[in-house]
Amino acid sequence: MKRVVFRDRAEAGKRLAVALAVYRGKDVIVLGIPRGGVVVADEVARVLGAPLDVIVTRKIEAPGEPEYALGAVTQDGEVILDRQAAESLGASRRYLEDVVRRKRDEVDQRVKAFRGSAQYPELDGRTVIIVDDGIATGSSVEAAIMSVKRRKPKAVVVAVPVAPGDVVESLRDEGNTVVCLQTPGHFLAIGEFYEDFSQVDDAEVRRILRARGAGTD
Repeated sequence: MKRVVFRDRAEAGKRLAVALAVYRGKDVIVLGIPRGGVVVADEVARVLGAPLDVIVTRKIEAPGEPEYALGAVTQDGEVILDRQAAESLGASRRYLEDVVRRKRDEVDQRVKAFRGSAQYPELDGRTVIIVDDGIATGSSVEAAIMSVKRRKPKAVVVAVPVAPGDVVESLRDEGNTVVCLQTPGHFLAIGEFYEDFSQVDDAEVRRILRARGAGTD
């Protein structure tokens, strides 16, 4: 059963931007996690008057459980993996090797699809706001954080409309700043908190990036 909090991703982004108002006018860049996170990030960047770009990650799903993440591959090809969960869910070494190889290829393909040959923005010394349309397990966001921190930002802020409270606390315990509008006690899937959680395709991500002067050249 849906527990609607947001009409759609655009509305969620506008509301999230209000919570991030302290960053308006500062040296900030907003990075959306494709695909749905880019729609939210677009609204955040627009309100803050900040540039928009993408940070690409790919989830490593459990065998037979495509919605359950065992980890993720970063934009730099590094792997974040919950080995205890992988073992308990029967993910063999061969399975993980095959999935990681495939996810690295998908990351490369998506970076090319969304950014073309455009140079990646400079993050050194800047405040980077990583935006997604919600967090379930946290693996994709953790992969994004790892990629961003390699580029020596001044600070990293994770901003999402909705996430489980324990995941938010875990991210904060790791030293991250997290802005989250809703932390429901009972959490099944991100989509249950949106009236419209329609799939966002690659073409929409490219359209948003082009309109903001980022991504594909």
